[in-house]
Amino acid sequence: MTNPGEIVGGAAAAALFGLGAWHVARGIFALRGTRLVTCPQTGRPVAVNLDLRYSAVRSAFGRPHFRLQDCTQWPERAGCGQTCIDDLEAAPHDCLVRTILARWYAGKQCAFCRRDFGEIHWHDHKPALMGADGITREWTESPPETVPEVLATHRPVCWNCHVAETFRRVHVELVVERPPRPAAQA
Repeated sequence: MTNPGEIVGGAAAAALFGLGAWHVARGIFALRGTRLVTCPQTGRPVAVNLDLRYSAVRSAFGRPHFRLQDCTQWPERAGCGQTCIDDLEAAPHDCLVRTILARWYAGKQCAFCRRDFGEIHWHDHKPALMGADGITREWTESPPETVPEVLATHRPVCWNCHVAETFRRVHVELVVERPPRPAAQA
């Protein structure tokens, strides 16, 4: 026969384990994503990714504690002291590439259709960019550490216009340009 105290103790241990696992999983979900920080050695933006398991476990019940998994300056500077982590700990959400992009698109209009950008859906229909050459491209085509430079030289384009312009560029033989219809006379 099992003692009722053992059942209650086992249930409490399972509940505590589940709560801890939930906190760690929530931390991993919140900490994922590429971030841009300024490298203290070079003074230039670098893209970094956190060691998610380490950072989530250490940050689960207290102050954020991060460690890098990779950096665009590695392996050349792999032995650095990771002092850029101070920027991450000060504002971990603000240096996410997707946060930087969402702020840039906010309040802007598509360069083609002039529609305002609303909430960005990162899993589908991501907005694009148009360079000085008039070619649209997805922002993922540029290395993350170049995002500040790219945003300074490109214009925002919505997903629909990006798809249409890409089709127009790639399949020139299938596109027929029709002049606009004259306005109806009253």
